[in-house]
Amino acid sequence: MKIAIASGKGGTGKTTVSLNLARSWGEPVRLLDCDVEEPNCHVFLPHAIEKSDVVTIPVPQVDEELCNACGECSRICAFNAIVALQTKPLVFPELCHGCGGCTKICPQQAITERGERIGVVEIGRKGDITLVQGRLDIGVPLVPPLIRAVKRHAAGAETVILDAPPGTSCPVIATIGDSDFVVLVTEPTPFGLHDLKLAVDLVRKLGLPFGVVINRSGMGDSRVEDFCRREQVPVLLEIPNDREIAVAYSQGRLMVDAFPEYQARFSDLKETICNLIEG
Repeated sequence: MKIAIASGKGGTGKTTVSLNLARSWGEPVRLLDCDVEEPNCHVFLPHAIEKSDVVTIPVPQVDEELCNACGECSRICAFNAIVALQTKPLVFPELCHGCGGCTKICPQQAITERGERIGVVEIGRKGDITLVQGRLDIGVPLVPPLIRAVKRHAAGAETVILDAPPGTSCPVIATIGDSDFVVLVTEPTPFGLHDLKLAVDLVRKLGLPFGVVINRSGMGDSRVEDFCRREQVPVLLEIPNDREIAVAYSQGRLMVDAFPEYQARFSDLKETICNLIEG
């Protein structure tokens, strides 16, 4: 079972929900931090990281002695990472998505591949939580390949919780696309509502079952609740706008540890999600 925690914008509380849900699961769970540009689950699970593996993508390199400048490699590349304008091809590694199409189509077999480092995948354990997170190298523009490397560690796990990147772009789709359920975290503000609408449109287009968690409930108005009621979107949990929760968060403490009464609320969230998946 794969449960993705996502949102239309950053700062709504995705990591808060992901970590507290994982902590309250009651059995071993694999937590995948797919926000590879700024992973932060490890902050709340100190000393969890035990090892890291370098991740590379295959980038073409051209043997100019074999190349006859036919241009087939340039025509197949949808990302303009290899360009041949009646000349020997020029390769732009920062644009390459590592699909391997140019290597396969080259009639002269003049193209081979070399591994280009894009980041690392860090793995560790804290209690019942196995944490897997990606960390993109500085200056690397391609996020989805590293997310896919993180998600390969979901294999064999009975329960996987994915902490998605913010927004509704390619990294989010790469994270949530094969999930069994998506939890959209929002806040009761005009910005929260605007980006929640974008996120709802996305998961509906992907055909994924989903529900909403409202974080910092009580700080704004009722427009988010009105939208969910109008669109028949289930509100799974409301987390109040409580200064004490914010203080605990700033100290790197999980809500369910700092305030044991929230253990039951996140356990109920687990049961609700499981029931919706089965239904």
